[in-house]
Amino acid sequence: MKKQQPTILVVNDDGITAPGIKALIEAMQQLGRVVVVAPDSPQSGMGHAITIGKPLRLDAVDLYKDVEMYKCSGTPVDCVKLAVNRVFKGQKPDLCVSGINHGLNNSINVLYSGTMSAAVEGAIESIPSIGFSLDDYTQQADFAPCIPYVKKIATQVLNQGLPAGTLLNVNFPKGDALKGIKICRQAQGKWAEEFDERLDPYQRPYYWLTGLFQLNDQGEDTDVWALDNNYVSVVPVQFDMTAHHAIAALNNWKF
Repeated sequence: MKKQQPTILVVNDDGITAPGIKALIEAMQQLGRVVVVAPDSPQSGMGHAITIGKPLRLDAVDLYKDVEMYKCSGTPVDCVKLAVNRVFKGQKPDLCVSGINHGLNNSINVLYSGTMSAAVEGAIESIPSIGFSLDDYTQQADFAPCIPYVKKIATQVLNQGLPAGTLLNVNFPKGDALKGIKICRQAQGKWAEEFDERLDPYQRPYYWLTGLFQLNDQGEDTDVWALDNNYVSVVPVQFDMTAHHAIAALNNWKF
């Protein structure tokens, strides 16, 4: 008896026409039946935002051959929620993959990332989930060196599964000199934000977010180190944000 193909949900935050999602779709077509639900416009930096104050629209589109595709007016997390509830009608896919994002989602960036939040939502729904990101923000980004690793990692997750409440955050350095895969921890770092004040045509001020990434971690087991040394970084991520190590100390407080 022929084994049934796995069903793979593909999402992103750069929008349904982004080159990164096209690369991911083509890679996943080699592993199973692909269904795409993606934002109709870029949603970078949306984190785990959901739409609650206005209606959501979900429209079928025909962009790639033999791919069931829908564009969504909401956030990346909205896309996953609608996929599970309306497209799959409760019959969950075997895998959820998000990306390939134009730009890294390593270190603290995982908290802000729409790409990763879509994957987190998949994991919340008990779907094995992976977020993929490349260190290249341009529309001309070359995803070809990533594809063998994307397929290898996705195949392992399909075959092995993931621990409950866990997903993978995968980041690729730019270029084709990839040395292999490193299982890492998230580097400790943060953004030192600045707001560039400018004037609109009516001379009213507005602000443009800028800033520099500050790395506070020199460990050689981090995603930042791996990427700086041309490795693909794979960080297991959990959505349980409980600081378990702090519970004992808090139990000694006098409330």
